[in-house]
Amino acid sequence: MKRAIGFIELNSIAKGVETADIVLKTAAVKLLFSKASCPGKYYIFFTGEVAAVQASVDSGLVIAGEHAVDSCVIPNIDEKVVQAINMTNIPEEMAAIGVMEYFSVTASVYSADAAVKAADVDLVDVRLGTGIGGKSFVVVTGEVAAVRAAIEAGIHTPAAEGMLISSVVIPSPHPELLESLL
Repeated sequence: MKRAIGFIELNSIAKGVETADIVLKTAAVKLLFSKASCPGKYYIFFTGEVAAVQASVDSGLVIAGEHAVDSCVIPNIDEKVVQAINMTNIPEEMAAIGVMEYFSVTASVYSADAAVKAADVDLVDVRLGTGIGGKSFVVVTGEVAAVRAAIEAGIHTPAAEGMLISSVVIPSPHPELLESLL
């Protein structure tokens, strides 16, 4: 099965709820989350087979109409990205950390996928817009060289161009900082 992730962002909460319903009724997809966010937007994230995700995005965009702000289908998504979005991928050990911060939710998802495919790193978090003014960020951990390679791949993925705010690699983070990231 080729796994994909689908995303629809709307500027209307009411229309977002209606769109989420259609997304789930259109095809066999699994909802990762559907929620209101800052600043008054609504995000719908779901996963499934590529064709099902594409069909659900297409149907959702029809219902969303003029309230659709952004959407994407990312085929062959790395499972680590889905786990990090759901906060279920907490590494046992963290070495160096890297952080990529974006203006766009979709840019973070594309970057997270590129990062884990480029280097042997673990995703600590993929934070998508809620409570941070619509921004998003990705945190990875691993050996310093791997983290640097992952961050480079993430910030240079074509789907995220122009959305990067900042990125950092911290070779030896303080233990209290690591705890705060979990």
